[in-house]
Amino acid sequence: MLQLPKLKIGDLTPLFPIVQGGMAVRVSTAPLAAAVAEAGGVGVIGATGMEIEELRMEIREAKRLSKGIVGVNIMFAIREFAEMVKVAMEEKVDAIFTGAGFSRDIFKWGREFGVPIVSIVSSVRVALLAEKFGAAAIVVEGTEAGGHLGTDKPLFEILPGIREAVKLPVIAAGGIVNGKGIANAFKLGADGVQMGTRFVLSKECTVADSFKDMYLKAKPEDVTLISSPVGMPGRALRSEFVDRLLAGNPEPPEYCDSCLKNCSQQYCILNALEKARLGNIDEGVVFSGKNVYMIKEILSVKEIFNNLIAELNCIMSNPKAV
Repeated sequence: MLQLPKLKIGDLTPLFPIVQGGMAVRVSTAPLAAAVAEAGGVGVIGATGMEIEELRMEIREAKRLSKGIVGVNIMFAIREFAEMVKVAMEEKVDAIFTGAGFSRDIFKWGREFGVPIVSIVSSVRVALLAEKFGAAAIVVEGTEAGGHLGTDKPLFEILPGIREAVKLPVIAAGGIVNGKGIANAFKLGADGVQMGTRFVLSKECTVADSFKDMYLKAKPEDVTLISSPVGMPGRALRSEFVDRLLAGNPEPPEYCDSCLKNCSQQYCILNALEKARLGNIDEGVVFSGKNVYMIKEILSVKEIFNNLIAELNCIMSNPKAV
């Protein structure tokens, strides 16, 4: 039997130390999160971009579909952050993952509701801050990750220093799409890994077929960095809309509902992400990890887990393969 690290998030210990990244704007919804939880990982609903009551229903649906570990990812940058966190805790979500800024209050709320908080960090400074305020674990995210980025440094460059600095369980994230990436993260001291891009190409992910097709056809040169109104760079795939952004021709929003605490309003990122999710690729933004081009097929979540564990078995029985 393959001996994997035991990932502890508060009192939670998943069968496999694999967390599915909570991808915003309805990319990570109940069907995907529940399937990952059922497979023995940590399934995560991406709350950002949802309505408050919509999030409540997604959590309930995920818990109906699975008895496994279901978490929620909530960006600190959104205006309704506190309300979203409250709803997630009221619905007894198993854990909350949060990044894109740092909230001190969420740790107090977590203690009140008995919900562990996992901070997404990219530096020793923020990792130590999370530990000080009471995080149950941290996700160390490198620049290879899809979506909004907190660093321009590679995961395996920042992971060892953060691992050495904190006593918390450490979850490695950014560019991990296969067993080799997982094994390398474990070798550098990670207790678990977070994978987002790989799970987009699952049968249970509910994005449009054209969104998944863009992933399948992606080449290394198709992955680029864009500026985001959130005030952080984002990693995305080239599209007509993205090419206009790169050329300095964004389209200011016709309407703004002030969903973010701070927004440059150069364009509406949530609208662009939602368009892409629904299949309007040319007018949208498709966030993706740097190594998306390594993934060649759409599988069920269970098949993805089986393949990852088989790859790990092969690698860990032959350490020179890492």
